[in-house]
Amino acid sequence: MAPKTEKKLIGVEAACKARCDPTFLPKAHIFKEFSLKDRVAVVTGAYGGLGLEMSLVLCELGAKVYGFDLPAEESSDFSACAEFAKRLDNGSKLTYVQGDVTNQTLISQKIKEIAAQEGRLDVCIAAAGVLGAADGHPCEEYPEAEWKHVLNVNTNGVFFTAQACASAMKEHGNAGSIILIASMSGSLTNRGHAWTAYNTSKSAVIQMARSMACELGADAVRVNSISPGHIYTKMTAALLDVKPEQAAKWADANPLGRIGHVHEVRGVVAWLSSDASTFCTGSDILVSGGHHAW
Repeated sequence: MAPKTEKKLIGVEAACKARCDPTFLPKAHIFKEFSLKDRVAVVTGAYGGLGLEMSLVLCELGAKVYGFDLPAEESSDFSACAEFAKRLDNGSKLTYVQGDVTNQTLISQKIKEIAAQEGRLDVCIAAAGVLGAADGHPCEEYPEAEWKHVLNVNTNGVFFTAQACASAMKEHGNAGSIILIASMSGSLTNRGHAWTAYNTSKSAVIQMARSMACELGADAVRVNSISPGHIYTKMTAALLDVKPEQAAKWADANPLGRIGHVHEVRGVVAWLSSDASTFCTGSDILVSGGHHAW
């Protein structure tokens, strides 16, 4: 049975209640809606880049966050964020977990253990991903090994993560939010880039989110995807640092005239992870500087 949605006096209803009931104390509710205090989250791809930024914003909202990635040891950036989370003194915690998202058995077991230890799982962000060769490959010459690797991480790994988290959320009987990190490249083709494998993998993620949302809605588990546009990360730096002229081309490709920063995805992550978005599921949220609007 799906967890029941609590009826709350919010917004206009609260204002009307306050007018006719002098004992009702008016107060802002929106900040409470965004709170993740006492909630537990899993984020993959948390070694750095968008995954680490997303992990930290969940900590700022009060969550206990388990950040997964492939390296055996956490990065110095991750360590700095873990210490920062501790110093927030809001009950949050950032813990590194080594794990290969393409190993379904391993990722499932580790997420199951986290949920059992904490007694719940509330948020899942499947952000682990790879681009493949920065210059890409002509589609008719795309190497088999690289094609399989890109789809294995970006599609299989995302599904295995979401699958395990959905199972844990249902097992512990709490509503949850699953966020799959896609890309605007899943809805359009980047002009001048032979990235067929990457684009294909991200398109699959968008449809994956819709499909899982339809299956899990009855259990109050929401599934959405976020499609970032051109953002400067360590992954895109592999191309931009070698070809700085490419950054200018990307900047010119959207109405804002610039590429994005990792912190500019924080707001939509906070919204989708929290009770502020409890009626949003099956959606793909574009954060692309308006790239689609041309």
